[in-house]
Order: sequence, then structure tokens, then C-alpha cells
Amino acid sequence: MESFFSLLQKNVLNRQPWATREDLRIAIVTWIERTYHRRRRQDSLGRLTPIEFETIMTAPATQAA
Repeated sequence: MESFFSLLQKNVLNRQPWATREDLRIAIVTWIERTYHRRRRQDSLGRLTPIEFETIMTAPATQAA
């Protein structure tokens, strides 16, 4: 959990001064959804990132079609 907050601090919070809390909230949510979750290895996906898992799962589906 500490590494998550460290990355959040480095990649979002310290990048610029934020005019409003809403701007900061949007930046945090965007970073989590676009960057953090796409790169983080997940136990439920066999320690693959979501992008790696999707690549593996769509290749057999494409071949079957």
C-alpha cells in the first residue's frame, strides 16, 4: 500500500499545483484507471497485467473466429 501512495504522490500530487479539489480528484482517478491498474500485476489474472491478460485471451478468440 505504501508503494501505491508513493507512486500517486510522485506521478500526480507533486506534478503541479491544483486549482480545485475537483481537478485533483479527476487527475487521481484518471491516473489510477489509465496507468496504475493497467500496469499492476493482479493475482486474479495469474500475476499478469490486465493488458497482458487481454492479449493472451483475445488471440485464441480471434483464431477461433
